[in-house]
Amino acid sequence: MSLVYSCSGGGDGPDGGSNEAPSQPTQVYPDNNTLCLENTIDFQWNPSVDAENQVITYKLQVSENNLFSTIAEERTTTSTSTIITLEKGKSFYWRVKAIDSENTESSFSSIYQFLTEGNGVSNHLPFSPELISPAFNSLVNDLTTTLSWSASDVDNDNLTFDVYLDTFNPPSTKVSENQTATTYDANLSSATKYFWKIVVKDEHGAQSLGQTWNFRVN
Repeated sequence: MSLVYSCSGGGDGPDGGSNEAPSQPTQVYPDNNTLCLENTIDFQWNPSVDAENQVITYKLQVSENNLFSTIAEERTTTSTSTIITLEKGKSFYWRVKAIDSENTESSFSSIYQFLTEGNGVSNHLPFSPELISPAFNSLVNDLTTTLSWSASDVDNDNLTFDVYLDTFNPPSTKVSENQTATTYDANLSSATKYFWKIVVKDEHGAQSLGQTWNFRVN
């Protein structure tokens, strides 16, 4: 007597195979570093592709900081656009991801920043600074570390920066003032946690305060 064994593959997909995440959506509007003349904004992105042809839902998030530690607005939709009304005269960041019908998620899209027009504004605030390094909440091995950030201004004004660095939060010690470089070489102590932030200033006196970042020295 012969015995025949049959093995079938298991998985999360509708056909018994593994379920792939949808492709990452890409933003259309508002583009990165955009000045939005209206504060009611029609967010748009390109559709994602799902290998199993499942229904795709999109989750859009808007935040006032590029780490999305707080969410100003969040929307879930099956469309590739959604309209949100935001506060005037502020800078925001947005991102979107795709979710299939089995709740398998793509990674978030790139983070785009934009500015909503204020009432009667002739000079706009600089965008809030964006962290480059050290990475947020990272571990640093060197006692001399370069703090690095980026910043931009929709009016293309010349920008200067104040750097605050401390071992407590919020940092209040101004270690550099009115510098034009987007780096600062910090002398640090071992086994210490540091907090730092940047104030961005344009040539007309408008200022944007960055969020507080932190890192730890080994």
